[in-house]
Amino acid sequence: MADEMGDALVDVAVAEPVPAVPSPAVAAPAVAAPERAGMLEPLRHRDFRLVFSGETISLLGDQFHFIALAWLVLQLTGSGVALGTVLMVAAVPRGVFMLVGGALSDRWSPRSLMLWSNAIRGLVVGIVAGLVLSGRAELWHLYVLALIFGTVDALFYPAINTIVPMLVGERLLPPANALMQSVQQLAGLIGPAAAGVLVAAVSTGPAFVVDAVSFGVAASAIALVAGGRRTKKGPDDEPAAPAEPLLRTIGSGIRYAWADPAVRALILISAAVNLGFTGPISVGLPYMAETRFGGPVAYGLMGSFFAVGALTGALAAGAIRRVPRLGLVSLVVVAGLGVCQALLGSVPNLPSALVIGVVIGLGVGFVNVRLVAWLQVRTPEAYRGRVMSLLMLASVGAAPVSLAVAGFVIDFGALPLLFALAGALIAASAVAGFAFGLQHRMIDASEAAA
Repeated sequence: MADEMGDALVDVAVAEPVPAVPSPAVAAPAVAAPERAGMLEPLRHRDFRLVFSGETISLLGDQFHFIALAWLVLQLTGSGVALGTVLMVAAVPRGVFMLVGGALSDRWSPRSLMLWSNAIRGLVVGIVAGLVLSGRAELWHLYVLALIFGTVDALFYPAINTIVPMLVGERLLPPANALMQSVQQLAGLIGPAAAGVLVAAVSTGPAFVVDAVSFGVAASAIALVAGGRRTKKGPDDEPAAPAEPLLRTIGSGIRYAWADPAVRALILISAAVNLGFTGPISVGLPYMAETRFGGPVAYGLMGSFFAVGALTGALAAGAIRRVPRLGLVSLVVVAGLGVCQALLGSVPNLPSALVIGVVIGLGVGFVNVRLVAWLQVRTPEAYRGRVMSLLMLASVGAAPVSLAVAGFVIDFGALPLLFALAGALIAASAVAGFAFGLQHRMIDASEAAA
């Protein structure tokens, strides 16, 4: 999600010459009126099936990782600040290197970036699992894990958002993104509850083992993918021109995205929304489950109910051919998410928290699928990795601040205030979107073609 702050195109002149940045209004690909695509049609493509299958297993393992990490930190320290800072150590390099990941996804094969990132993360989690099972795990081990994870994540996420349009046609992007989002939420539905039971019944060590194995499965699936590669040849099989310096590549991607008012809007609102969600959800919910609702099983249930809503929202988004007034619908949903976030911090019991979690999930699942597909269609392939990395940077760049604030506010006993302020920020970002006219600028590609 994101917003746009201004109508005029920015000045892209710089001191040294760089490759020209095409105007987004010209470079955005023309979209023919699409035929209706079935929800499962992307799975007819072998490479997409491999990516989808591998990431399904990996995402399930991630849920075990998240539950185990939160509870291990709380067991070692009992501190919301400690949990917030562990997550922040992962968030900082994830944000710092996200644009690098986007540039590398436009320059190198996203398949290779995904393969190596899965292999590295699997190795690191395996080491942590061994430390936990042997009783030698310490807080600093988790900081090291978080640092490596954040760095490698910065390469992985732009790559997976870049590879999907390379494996399926433009017509299949909404259902393909819906499938990827849906399996993420399905993993979130099954994984947290299972992980919570496992952690409560045994310990955190086996949960880390599950995650390490899942990364191995994902890496094996990516190794079998034939697509998602970039040729080293230029037009007419001539040798490709030498690659421009990495910083210049990043800069041209930033200028391209910033010159498009709607894309600029999307990025800015995304930053505000994630500032309001990341800390309260990642730190506030585990703390709420521990202090109000009885422990890891409650936390797992909250994650699962959120996933039910997000799965339903993602499937609905993929099944709909087009969303009339996509910008208007998205802003209304964001405003509703802000209200729900504000209410979440003051719920009196677990059932109330579960209901609100389902509603938040519905909105998040629906908006994420449609906006990612819109952005992938709007952006030329040569810039897609960098533009997607900017959107993700807006998400993860706000995380360190959000996590740190959440940890300190929680340790001062102001959990309801944390969620209230976060909800107000999310709702305010939607209001800003209306003020700057995003409801008129963001139109579903299929609606525009029609």
